[in-house]
Amino acid sequence: MDIRDKEVTPPIPTPSEQRLATLLGEAQAAPDPNRWLQRLVSEGLDRLPLPGGGATLARWRALAQVAACDLGLVKLFEAHEDALAIHAELGSNELPRHSRWGVWCAQAPGHDLMVSTGTSADCVSLDGSKAWCSGAATLTHALVSARTADNRSWLVAVALDQPGITVTDRGWAAVGMQSAASVDVLFSHAEGRLVGAPGGYVERSGFLHGAAGVAACWYGATARIVDFTRGALAGKADPHRLAHLGAMDVALSQARAMLIDAAKAIDASPADGCALEVARARLAVEGAAEEILVRASRALGAAPLCRDAGFARLMADLPVFIRQSHAERDQAAHGQRVATLEEPQWTL
Repeated sequence: MDIRDKEVTPPIPTPSEQRLATLLGEAQAAPDPNRWLQRLVSEGLDRLPLPGGGATLARWRALAQVAACDLGLVKLFEAHEDALAIHAELGSNELPRHSRWGVWCAQAPGHDLMVSTGTSADCVSLDGSKAWCSGAATLTHALVSARTADNRSWLVAVALDQPGITVTDRGWAAVGMQSAASVDVLFSHAEGRLVGAPGGYVERSGFLHGAAGVAACWYGATARIVDFTRGALAGKADPHRLAHLGAMDVALSQARAMLIDAAKAIDASPADGCALEVARARLAVEGAAEEILVRASRALGAAPLCRDAGFARLMADLPVFIRQSHAERDQAAHGQRVATLEEPQWTL
């Protein structure tokens, strides 16, 4: 039989994926990300396979599922999953039951968080401020990056229910991703616990694995846009609109292939960051998302952007979420990496 005649069998959902799909199916058109994160955690659906453990693609499928439901929710869910993976990789203590974690490690001008010696070897004090703290008002814990006076960077675990931490309402003016509530947080003699060695957060292989997980979130939302467009154009014979749909399918399929390749590489070499494969996946998904955002609006016109609340919110959220990439800086870093390859493996 010709290989082209063989049917491609989609992956069979695991029981946890089926449970996740059932739960997300109960979500309303505009779910409260904080309430739904709490429900996912309380029902044990946050215990995804860890990156590099042989089921990285299953982990990313779950992230994509949540992203297709709501980007505000997946912003919190992905960070919580990343925190669990970081704790596992750096060998930190057992986490409190049903705790909900953020990862606040972005460096923003005018926001410095300093760490100084506390009451024991790994207990420290935090002073300063942190920007881009998604879900700060309702999470229970966070991993935050902070630096010592000698400019060494540390990762610190903090409980958020202490008087030394103040969650503000400042720092977010955008309409897109508004439900993730990424605000500024102030620290004054707040107690924290060191996690790993100095610099360990960015030097571990899981740092890049987590970056690819974010791309899986972008992919899930982008796939939802393509599926919405497909449904809206079903039965229509407008060649211009169908041309957009065809191009969207190609872009999405290319991004999907890069994510699958990256997952395979990570599972084959879990101690390696797999920088080449991760960069290809992130850039491919980012490029697909940007193209599909433009094509969807041109194929569908103004009506769903104005009359369908879920689609309109998705089209507003995704452009903000994909700016978590570093755009041309990421492309340049990838180009430099490619330029040093002895055998790029481009041969079919």
